Amino acid sequence: MIFRMFRLRVLNTIAPVYFFAATTVTFIFYFYFFIPTIFQRPDVSLKVSTVIHSAVFLYLMLNALGNYVMAIKYPAESSHETMIRVCSADCSDKIDAHYLLNGCHFCKLCQKTILRRDHHCFFTGNCIGNRNMRYFIMFCIYTSCTCLYSLVLGVAFLTVEYNISFENPLTFLTLLPFSTGYFFLGVISGMQFFLVLMLYVWLGIGLVCAGFCCQQVLLVARGQTYCQMKQGQLVESHSSWKENLSDVFGSRWALGFVLPMQTVETFPEDTAAKHHKHD
Repeated sequence: MIFRMFRLRVLNTIAPVYFFAATTVTFIFYFYFFIPTIFQRPDVSLKVSTVIHSAVFLYLMLNALGNYVMAIKYPAESSHETMIRVCSADCSDKIDAHYLLNGCHFCKLCQKTILRRDHHCFFTGNCIGNRNMRYFIMFCIYTSCTCLYSLVLGVAFLTVEYNISFENPLTFLTLLPFSTGYFFLGVISGMQFFLVLMLYVWLGIGLVCAGFCCQQVLLVARGQTYCQMKQGQLVESHSSWKENLSDVFGSRWALGFVLPMQTVETFPEDTAAKHHKHD
């Protein structure tokens, strides 16, 4: 158990570093390799297409980073000072949180009591609950869009710079194993091999974030959390799916899709506990 907690704490530190490192690498690849190669010609210093693609990329990346910061800035812990950290009978040591009798959760990693805890996000280093779920969902949406957009531009860069044709779907599937062999044989440079690796990183992160987003939206619409689903609890929400989504995204949900901003007031603790009474 001690080794497991140590491993989780190490992951809790490494994951944010990995996220910022991947963001920095993506930014460098985009403005130092993709833009100069794909959209610019020697006789043209600035084109409309360059401005449009740069604006789209910066918009997606800034929204991903903005919602990431918001998910950390607005933590999900309870401010209730008299909370008793007592586990319910069905609490298991195999998970990273104690399930309390009053419907809240005490996270062993955060060492905090969490209102309507959904899960512990290692990339943000804290728990996702009722107060930061909307930022986490928007973070997943924009991170997925940024990665998939970078993947498309990376494929275009390889097509323009190295005349690699991706008309055959097998080309992308075999790109990594062939590039690995060519790299060790000295046929391609380390930068070329690293770019190929980043293509698969963008694809993996983009698909994972898209999957997380779809799962969280469905759970929110049902008035359920991942903790409950993990325990096999099927919660019958007394509110409609529209009301459940409104509780998370707020009445100004459209602004939250455009800009990383607070769109709803935080729940009072008694109201949040009421939503979680089946936990």
